[in-house]
Amino acid sequence: MGKEDLIKAAIEAVVAGDDDAAVDIANKVIAEGLDPMEFIGEGFAKGMIKVGDLFSKEDYALPEVLLSAAAMQKAMDVLDPHIPRQEAKKKMGVVVIGTVQGDIHEIGKRIVGTMLEVYGFEVHDLGCDVPIETFIEKAKELKADIIATSALMTTTMARQKKLEEALKEAGMRDKVKTMVGGAAVMKEWADLIGADGYGQDVTEAVEEAIRLTKPSS
Repeated sequence: MGKEDLIKAAIEAVVAGDDDAAVDIANKVIAEGLDPMEFIGEGFAKGMIKVGDLFSKEDYALPEVLLSAAAMQKAMDVLDPHIPRQEAKKKMGVVVIGTVQGDIHEIGKRIVGTMLEVYGFEVHDLGCDVPIETFIEKAKELKADIIATSALMTTTMARQKKLEEALKEAGMRDKVKTMVGGAAVMKEWADLIGADGYGQDVTEAVEEAIRLTKPSS
């Protein structure tokens, strides 16, 4: 199987949620001396983006997304030790990510976190139902570049606004960028509360994170 076929198979394995196939492909990448980063970015990650699109269109249900995420993670477990050290050190930035307090939905946030790692970010996933204070403490501890919050319900969106206010009170608002997302969140909300970035979907979230951490020219 040639490289292009392997990349295509990597995409298909993730979309199918076939962890055995994903691991088999990852092992072939290593055995054939191919670039693991290329296969993460062009293969497995693209499969996960497709899964995110299918989920947003309601063509995939949550169990199918979880199977795909597990397949990608198992492939990552195989490939990660073989990523060259110098390449792994080319860190895009540090991201603290989590679902706000009162909200226990996290699949979308988990996919975004995984994709940010694929693109070179150091991601610290705080999970779901995360208090504002925890976001701030972790960002301060890690000297984070971005705090990314997800809210899946209109009743919990207000936490994102309160985070902006709490960062100002803590004297940190000019030291960290903020990103918001989630099913309940729209760009108008992000603009209203003063967030630095907004991601409608996984792809847009990654693009925003790259934009926010790009050095000023």
